[in-house]
Amino acid sequence: MHQILPSLADLNEHAKAEPAFAQWQKGYGPIEHSAETQAAVYRLAHQLVQAGMQPNIATVYRILGALDKITAAGMSLVVHMTYANKIHLDGSDLTAEEFKVQPEGHTGGSLNMVPGYAAYMALNALTGETRGWLMGQGHSVAAVEALNILLGNLHPEQQEAYGDGEEGINRLLQDFYSYEIAADGSMAAPLGSHVNPHTAGGIIEGGYLGFAELQYAHMPLPGEKLVAFLSDGAAEEQRGSDWIPRWWRAEDCGPALPIMIANGRRIEQRTELGTLEGLKGFQRHLRGCGFDPIEFDGRDPAAFVCTIWEMEQRLERRVQEKDSGILSYPLPIPYGIAETTKGFGFYGDDENKAHNLPLPGNPYSDERSRELFNTHVKPLYVSPDDMREALALLNTHKAQDRALERDNPLANRYPKMPVQPQLHYRDDACSTMAAVDRYFVDLVAANPDLRPRVGNPDELASNRLTEVLKTLRHRVSEPESDLEAIDGKIITVLNEEAVVSACLANRSGLNLVASYEAFCVKMLGAVRQNLIYARQQKEIGRPAGWLGWPLIATSHTWENGKNQQSHQDTTFCEALLGEMNDVSRVLFPADHNSMLALLPQIYSARGQISCVVAAKRDRPAYFTQEQAE
Repeated sequence: MHQILPSLADLNEHAKAEPAFAQWQKGYGPIEHSAETQAAVYRLAHQLVQAGMQPNIATVYRILGALDKITAAGMSLVVHMTYANKIHLDGSDLTAEEFKVQPEGHTGGSLNMVPGYAAYMALNALTGETRGWLMGQGHSVAAVEALNILLGNLHPEQQEAYGDGEEGINRLLQDFYSYEIAADGSMAAPLGSHVNPHTAGGIIEGGYLGFAELQYAHMPLPGEKLVAFLSDGAAEEQRGSDWIPRWWRAEDCGPALPIMIANGRRIEQRTELGTLEGLKGFQRHLRGCGFDPIEFDGRDPAAFVCTIWEMEQRLERRVQEKDSGILSYPLPIPYGIAETTKGFGFYGDDENKAHNLPLPGNPYSDERSRELFNTHVKPLYVSPDDMREALALLNTHKAQDRALERDNPLANRYPKMPVQPQLHYRDDACSTMAAVDRYFVDLVAANPDLRPRVGNPDELASNRLTEVLKTLRHRVSEPESDLEAIDGKIITVLNEEAVVSACLANRSGLNLVASYEAFCVKMLGAVRQNLIYARQQKEIGRPAGWLGWPLIATSHTWENGKNQQSHQDTTFCEALLGEMNDVSRVLFPADHNSMLALLPQIYSARGQISCVVAAKRDRPAYFTQEQAE
C-alpha cells in the first residue's frame, strides 16, 4: 500500500484488517468521509504512531470516530440553542411549548464552526498538546460554547451554571440570547452573543470581521501553536491579513495556522468566494501573497484534523529548510480553506436564511417548522452511552498531563513586570516625543525576554522616534538600509488597523504605536474591541494580564502641526474618554518631563491602553523632575 496517498481500493482493504477504520469510514449522521480524507486519515494515523504520540493506529481511528459523534452532538446543540428551551437526551421529539417564543442565533456560521472547533480539540488529544485558538467570526460562538459544555472545558461560572447534565444544558438553551439583566445591572448569564471572557479559551471577541486576520500571526510565542478560524466574508472586508507572511518569523513567533471557513455566504448574499472562480481566484491571490493554500472538506471534522496537522508539518519543514539555507523569508505560510455550505448539517443549508434562522417559521407556533426541526436533528442524535464513550477518548488531559483548552497559554497572558530603565529628565527645550524615543529603547534593552512590537504607519522619523527606528528597525524580507532587518521589531505598513493589531496581539511583550492624530481614528474599532474585552475580563474577576502600552497621537490639533487639518482630528482621544478609565487612559503631557514621568506608569499597568496626545515639535521644559513625577 502506498503510504502517501493510498487508493480507495487500498483503503477498503485496510478496513478489512482494521475494524476501527471500517467503523469510522461509515461516518455519522450527515458526516461523510471522502476518499481523499480517508487517505489523509490513514497517513495521519501512521505518522502519529511513528512519532510516539499514539500507541497504535486503531486508537487513532477510535478517537476520530468519537470526533464524528461529538461533532454531530455539537451541531444538534447549536440548533437547540437557537430554537429550543429544552433538549431531550433520549432523542424524542420536542413539543411546541418546548421551543422559544422568540428564537435567535447565528445558526449557519455556528454549524460551520462545529467541525472545526471539535477537530481542534481532537487534534490536541491525538498529539498530547494543547494549542490556542481564536475565531474571527465571533458571532459563531454557539459552536464553541456547545462543544465546551459537552466536553467539560468550562470556566467555574459556566461549570456551575451548565455543567450538571441535562438540567445544565437546558439552562444553557434558556440563557442563550436571553439578555437577562441581574439586579446589579450586569448580564445575568455567563454567555454572550460573541466570544467573551466566559468562553473557555477565548482570546478576542470577533465582533468586527477582519481584526482576527490582522492579529493572529503576532500572537503565539515560540513553542506555542495557534489555530485561527477565519471568515470568507472577512477576506472581502480586510486585505491586511494578506501580509502575514511578511511578518511571521520563527525566531519570535510560534506556528500560526489560518483556517478559512469558506461557506460562500455573508448575511444577505453570496460571497465572491461562494463561486468556483472566486475561490480559485482567491487561492491565486493567496499564493501571490506568500501563502500555501490547502483546500479540504469543511464538512468533515477529520479533514480539519488532517489539514491542521499537515499545516504544522509543512511549516516545520520550511523552517528547517530556512535554517539550512534552502529557503529565506518570507516562508510560505500554510492556509487552510474549509469548503462547506452555510449551515451544513441542518435544514436550509446553502441559503441566505441559514445565517440566522434557517427554518421557514417559528417551531413554537408553526407546525411545519416544528416537524422540520425534529426531523433534521434526528440524524445528529448521539445516545448517552455513545457520548460517554466518545468523551472518554477525547478528554485525555490528565492522562497526557496537559492543560485544558480553557487554560491554553495564549488565553492566559501574564508576562513578568518589566524592569524599568533609568529615566533621563531634561531642562532644555526638546520634543515631547524624545522622552518616548529614549525610554522605549532602554526599556526593550532592559527586558530582552519581553517581545517588542512597534506599530508604525510609516511615520517614525517624522514623529521623532529616530532611536527606536535605528535600534529596532523595520521588519522586511529584503533589507535595503540599516533601518531595515529581517528580524526587525517595527511593523510598518500604510494600514493603521494592521499596525495597531500587531501590538494588540502582542500580549506577551512591550508595545508602542505612534501615528498622526487623524489617522488614529482608523484604529479606533480595533482598540475598542480590545478594551471592551479587557473590561469584561475585569468585571468577571479574571482581569487581563497583558502589559499596558501607549498609543500616541502626534501632529495634533492643539499643536497645529504639520499638514494642518488634514492630519488633525480630536475624535480618537474624545472617543476613548468615553471608555472606563481602568482600561483606557487619555493623557496630555505638556513637555518632555511630564511625558517621561508617565511612561513607567503606563508600562506597569495591566490590561490598559493609554491614548497619549503629544506634540512632536520642540517645547520648553515646563516641569522639573519633581513636578513631573
